[in-house]
Amino acid sequence: MLAKLMSLFLLGLIRVLTGAQARWYGCPPKAEQRIYFANHQSHADLVMIWAALPKELRAVTRAIAAKDYWTKTPFKLWLTTAVFNVIYVSRDRSSDEDPLEPLLEALENGDSIILFPEGTRGHAEEPAAFKAGLYNLATRYPKAVLIPTWINNVQHVLPKGEVVPVPVLCSVTFGAPMQVEEGEDHRQFADRARRAVIALRDV
Repeated sequence: MLAKLMSLFLLGLIRVLTGAQARWYGCPPKAEQRIYFANHQSHADLVMIWAALPKELRAVTRAIAAKDYWTKTPFKLWLTTAVFNVIYVSRDRSSDEDPLEPLLEALENGDSIILFPEGTRGHAEEPAAFKAGLYNLATRYPKAVLIPTWINNVQHVLPKGEVVPVPVLCSVTFGAPMQVEEGEDHRQFADRARRAVIALRDV
């Protein structure tokens, strides 16, 4: 019950602060298994995409979150587990654990996921080079529909290092589905996927 109340509170808060405008430019909101991949400039990115999705899609869409950061305190752990039902991934590259395993498990269970292919938040106008995770996930689970996504202006709502959000009009633009092409290697695909996200900035 508390988690439900918190989700309603956060949904209302993010819509008041940002407008949470969803712009379905290249695809309609559809009940199919998807991997939404987006630029990443703020901790509010996760909430922004979550709030922009229709209720029925929010219920089956899970974001990726860094385990070391989001489990640091009991509140962060509760928020990401009980409210957002995130998929924790380890950033410890010394571990033998396959970092894609929890994502593939979520996909096998029928969930859609939200992924930030840069791997960390950026500060530049354009996203940094995409890492190979999106390509590896797409090739190992080709049934999921890949949706490029541009989050506009959210870095001004909750800048890095700040804890108090400020009202700024924001939007989330969802682009046309794409897939890994035959013969395309991870670098070629990562570059093309990054360009697809950037192209939505001026739509």
